[in-house]
Amino acid sequence: MSATGAGPRGRIASPTPAAIAEAAALLRAGDIVGMPTETVYGLAADALDPAAVKKIFAAKGRPADHPLIVHLPSAEHLPQWAAAIPKDVLALARAFWPGPLTLILKRIPEVPDEVTGGQDTVGVRVPSHPVALALLRAFDGGLAAPSANRFGRISPTTAAHVQEELGERVAMILDGGACEVGIESTILDFSRD
Repeated sequence: MSATGAGPRGRIASPTPAAIAEAAALLRAGDIVGMPTETVYGLAADALDPAAVKKIFAAKGRPADHPLIVHLPSAEHLPQWAAAIPKDVLALARAFWPGPLTLILKRIPEVPDEVTGGQDTVGVRVPSHPVALALLRAFDGGLAAPSANRFGRISPTTAAHVQEELGERVAMILDGGACEVGIESTILDFSRD
């Protein structure tokens, strides 16, 4: 059973309002959830909960010094993650988000080292997939969410791929259908002076 007791771990759930609310509750309880984005499926955890973020690394077998991208509900959440956001970067975010664009910015001190791999920067984006956006809005915060696969393996583009790859390591997987893009997001680094 999952942390909320609602069903077996690793199950695929249709993205109904009840399932999205359950996924948000699992995330708040420190668990990890598979979620679709327009690029690939992600393995999500509360980005402000270091113990939850460590579960991502354990599930993936990923080195802890590899930073994670934080998915946000909207560009308005940027100041909660990044320091001194230039106006042109904010304009870029508003023009291309939601969408497959990750911005690397100087982080604020409150962002856990577990998310950034100990670096002074943070990668942020707002996905355009409606299920991801619904989950982010229900959670109302940032979700650390790398691709939902074992480290070094091909990124998953369906909920079934996530279930095959990670099984019971994940509390539940929201099924948003096949991902449109199938490759990771474009990354632009604005962290240098």
